[in-house]
Amino acid sequence: MTSPTIYAQRRASVAAQLGTGGIAIIPTAPEQQRNRDSHYLYRHDSYFYYLTGFTEPHATLVITAEGEVTLFCQPKNLEREIWDGIRLGPDAAPATLGLSRAFPIGEMAAQMPKLLENRSTVWYPFAIHAGLEGRVDGWLQSVRSRVRYGALCPDQQRDLCSILDEMRLVKDANEQGTMRRASAISARAHIRAMQRSAAMLRAGQEVREFHLDAELLHEFRQHGSQYPAYGSIVAGGANACVLHYRADTALIKDGDLVLIDAGCELDGYASDITRTFPANGLFSGPQRALYDLVLASQDAAVAVTKAGARFVDPHEATVAVLAQGLLDVGLLDKNKVGNAQDVIANRSYFQFYMHRTGHWLGMDVHDCGSYVEPSQVGQISERKDPLSGETIKDRPSRILQPGMVLTIEPGLYIRPAVGVPEKFHNIGIRIEDDAIVTETGCELITRGVPVKADEIEALMKA
Repeated sequence: MTSPTIYAQRRASVAAQLGTGGIAIIPTAPEQQRNRDSHYLYRHDSYFYYLTGFTEPHATLVITAEGEVTLFCQPKNLEREIWDGIRLGPDAAPATLGLSRAFPIGEMAAQMPKLLENRSTVWYPFAIHAGLEGRVDGWLQSVRSRVRYGALCPDQQRDLCSILDEMRLVKDANEQGTMRRASAISARAHIRAMQRSAAMLRAGQEVREFHLDAELLHEFRQHGSQYPAYGSIVAGGANACVLHYRADTALIKDGDLVLIDAGCELDGYASDITRTFPANGLFSGPQRALYDLVLASQDAAVAVTKAGARFVDPHEATVAVLAQGLLDVGLLDKNKVGNAQDVIANRSYFQFYMHRTGHWLGMDVHDCGSYVEPSQVGQISERKDPLSGETIKDRPSRILQPGMVLTIEPGLYIRPAVGVPEKFHNIGIRIEDDAIVTETGCELITRGVPVKADEIEALMKA
């Protein structure tokens, strides 16, 4: 469990960046109605949780440049607590969470104009919380009504995400530890699904995608994960060629490949693993050829992932291996597309590999943080995309630092098409691991589940 001191340090860091007279407003997420009188399982806002560790709904945090911290939260209410659970309440919140003061959420309309009065700049997350901008305008209008009495109203509004995104991009030791634990749980879940698939087919049982999804969910909760970090992808056969496919009722046949992209969330932090395996535990020749190619491309990406490298470097390393490999296995005809350099230049590989090789990972599965190097944001180059013909403006890619966490996830997706050898039809493969950047390389925290084809086959025989 994260120490309250860590949250206090984060709030102090925010305060120090607000500038003279600055004030920041950070709401948590609203509850979302599922149907009639039932809500979805509640999940807090990541920015709010990052600064508080507080998981109740109907709460807002306010931080001033001087380090004063105010929380608005639900008041104690015996009747509602019987139904919904114990609330911390405003009286206990300051001591428990290390805050300056707390008020009932119902007093926010009265208290916010007082907090905003005589401030120069109001910061809040832009374009995230529906209606927040209008509420801020209303509070500021109340402040403006007092200017004849000498009150000053903030004359600037700034996006707080610009501060918080940079803070969240580099994970501290506590965050890294949580993400390692989340990754270990997710790895065990993938192993469980692999083994269940092979065991059911050996026993002559019908295997459907939801059978394997059930194994994932069981393992997540069995080890304390609060929920999946995202909707799990469990795709058998041709379904694996649909990038954002969801686990459904489709039959998984003996001889199919199964692609599972799934990870749990633990204490507010996501994991994200993809493995592709033969449903029966044994790769066919064409499946193995493409699987080994994707794994080789991931190895190349891992090798260049380290402090001082650019975020784009793993993707470029992946594409270089895939370009040559697609020519070697006959998915691309060198007489039509040229050599590997031509394949890259013309993006001929895009038919089979159409996504980037990774993304930031943290409290959100596609975590916040700029992919452009802040110190070089003004350096712009232009190029014409060979497929769309549009002009693309490029800026220098982010320089990796120790503590950044990203995924490394190359893939190949072979849909039937003219010129595509039939033996490769409907094969979809993705291999994804989570990497913590270090000074000399990266730590792959998701290798608790095997990745080499021989190791996967051995595991599924067990």
